Amino acid sequence: MSGMTEKKGKQETQPEPKETDNAKDAQIAELTDTLKRVQADYENYRKRIERDMKEWKKYAAKDLVIKLLPILDSFELALLHMDKKDEHVKGIEMLYGQLRSLLEQEGIHALDCIGKRFDPTQHEALLTQEHEGEADIVLEELQKGYLMYDQVIRPAKVTISKAKKEVPA
Repeated sequence: MSGMTEKKGKQETQPEPKETDNAKDAQIAELTDTLKRVQADYENYRKRIERDMKEWKKYAAKDLVIKLLPILDSFELALLHMDKKDEHVKGIEMLYGQLRSLLEQEGIHALDCIGKRFDPTQHEALLTQEHEGEADIVLEELQKGYLMYDQVIRPAKVTISKAKKEVPA
C-alpha cells in the first residue's frame, strides 16, 4: 500500500496536463493579441509621421515666401516706372537692398572670395589665369557663393591664379 500512496502523492502535486495547456494557450493568445495591437499602433504612428513630414516639407518655406512678397510688390512698382529712368534705377537699388536684408535676416550671407586662397568647399574653379604671385588665389568671382549660417548652400564660381611659367633665357 505504501507504493500507492507515493503514486497518489505524485499525482496530486503535478497539475493535470489539460489545465496547463489551456493556460499556455490563453497566454499565447493574449500575447499574440498584444503584439498585433503594438504592430498596428506602430504602423499608424509611422504613417502619421510620414504624412506630417510631407505636410511640413510642403510649407517649410512659407515664412520666407511671406517675407518675399513685399519685395515682389516692389518689383511690380519698379516695372511700372521703367520709363522714368532715375526712379527705375532707384527702385531697383531699393529692391536689391530689401532682398539682401531679408536674406541676411534668414542667416544667408555672401561668401567673401576675392584675394583669398581657393577652398574647394566654398569655391568652384571655372577658370585659371596666369598671375604673378601665389597660385590658387581667387582672382575673380564669376558668380557669388552663399552661406546659410555656417553651411555653404552655393559655392562661388571663381577664376583662380596659377603660377606664371618662367621661360628659360
